Amino acid sequence: MLNIVEIGGGRVSRISEVGWRLSLPPLGARQYADAQLDDYGRSARHKLPDSPPVALRLQARTSHPQPLGTLGFGFWNNPFTLTGGGVLAAPNTVWFFYASPPSDLALAEGVPGFGWKAATLNAGRYPSPLLAPAAAVAVALTFVPGLGAPVMAAARRFVQACEALLDDVALTEWHTYEIDWRKTEAVFRVDGVERLRSPAPPHGPLGLVLWIDNQYAIASRAGRFGFGLCATPEEQWLEIEDVQLLKPS
Repeated sequence: MLNIVEIGGGRVSRISEVGWRLSLPPLGARQYADAQLDDYGRSARHKLPDSPPVALRLQARTSHPQPLGTLGFGFWNNPFTLTGGGVLAAPNTVWFFYASPPSDLALAEGVPGFGWKAATLNAGRYPSPLLAPAAAVAVALTFVPGLGAPVMAAARRFVQACEALLDDVALTEWHTYEIDWRKTEAVFRVDGVERLRSPAPPHGPLGLVLWIDNQYAIASRAGRFGFGLCATPEEQWLEIEDVQLLKPS
């Protein structure tokens, strides 16, 4: 059973017996909107429902070739909210993820900080009381002249990021996406073709999330750090069909 989340004008609607449209209305750059499906609701992080081995299968397309904001589907640990069980947690993800400029999340070497990707991020399980002040200090240091890049380089050494750019996969066309998340690796396929085999995915537990929103985030190699909202001049959406979450019996 998938939970529906609608924030700031975001809408989740049925398009078929097995299909959903997650849509955002036209928005200015001061209003956050999110349309989301998930399987964890308000569960605490230690009670998130999904751990390897588990597989996700679905079909998806978008309204625009380059939507403004972020969208995607897969697994994460809901790291930034109180409902996840604390103010902050180290982010852990196994997902297909898209971000438009000005996002610049430069986590994996040789892969740009925006675009359509298959990706895993394994940042371990640092406890929130330790992570929150450490993160605040690290962010503050990125604004000190000459320290931003070294601080960000040090931060990347604490996480295991693995990404593959999917710039040849047209977002506006229907494609079949698959994630096989195992204890020792995560395999991503598009239309049956393997696109990424990550050797160090997080161990979980994580929650399933499918979403579109209008925010951006920056954590660049040069040491720039920030968050913000993208104006969306017209409606944009993500359509999802035939979501299958497959777990061993």
